[in-house]
Amino acid sequence: MIRRRRNVPWIQKNSRLIIGAIALIGLILTSYLTITSLGGGEVVCTGEEAGACGSVLDSAYAYPLDPAGKTGPPLSVFGMLGYLTMGVLSLAPLGISSENKKKLRQKLEANSWLLILALSFAMATFSGYLMYVLAFELQTACYYCIGSAIFSLSFLIMTFVGHDWDDLGQILFVGAIVVLVTIVGAIGVYSNVNAPIANQETPVAPGEKIPISRPNSAPQPPTGWDITTTSGPAEIELAEHLASVGATKYTAYWCPHCYDQKQLFGEEAYNIVPHVECTPDGLNGEPQKCEGVVRAFPTWLIDGEVYEGTQTLERLAQLTGYTGNTDFKYTLPGR
Repeated sequence: MIRRRRNVPWIQKNSRLIIGAIALIGLILTSYLTITSLGGGEVVCTGEEAGACGSVLDSAYAYPLDPAGKTGPPLSVFGMLGYLTMGVLSLAPLGISSENKKKLRQKLEANSWLLILALSFAMATFSGYLMYVLAFELQTACYYCIGSAIFSLSFLIMTFVGHDWDDLGQILFVGAIVVLVTIVGAIGVYSNVNAPIANQETPVAPGEKIPISRPNSAPQPPTGWDITTTSGPAEIELAEHLASVGATKYTAYWCPHCYDQKQLFGEEAYNIVPHVECTPDGLNGEPQKCEGVVRAFPTWLIDGEVYEGTQTLERLAQLTGYTGNTDFKYTLPGR
């Protein structure tokens, strides 16, 4: 008796390649976000939600190891590891010859599908939690976050339809455990996301500076976040010097790094610093003045030279030839 060979659906023949391709795109995306975050730059985002992208990616939820202090590796680093792992699990068995090492390949394929199933459940569940945060906590949109969530959901769908599962109960059992663990873990990680930050005027050791706090919520037009630091004599003197030499800061109310700059000065000193709001819906917005000058926020224009990113007050003093009081109170976290 001759057995007819069962036709394997196209989707199952190519499911590993499809999952691998999605993982590669996700790896590129999260690598870009990681490099930009660690480099202190601004992500590229256009449209009405341009400001929201940066604020979300620099919110407390973007720092899972220290949400309250917003220090440590950004969330995109863990996304990179997830996509890299998914890519390896899906593509590695394909590199083994099915003719010479058939049993080894079959064993790797069987075991890797279980790992792919577990990882896809975890990524989809965590992405779903972050979509909830985006919609109900931060109440804004982030195209990068939504795109990553779509990739994670695609993994789960491809895992279901791209493999001939013999036991539906196995899928449900693995899925239930992974979903439960992921939800509990996510809630635990972000349990202190809205915890109050220590008073900025808490005494520190002599010679040490106070790390500035960073916002845990989405910025609200037209001013973004309230400045919570207070200026000292050195900050005020430097601000007056910057004004006298014509140094100008180009800013956007939704920019977290611009807010860092405000926090370094303190409210009183920052109000002295010449600055231009580049967003139309910002307070006294003058976007026309930013054209041809600004590529990233914040941008400083000093003596005809452009300096991008948050500048320490020591650096601003050096760039402008300031020789006055340098007993500045604040520093960036992790410095």
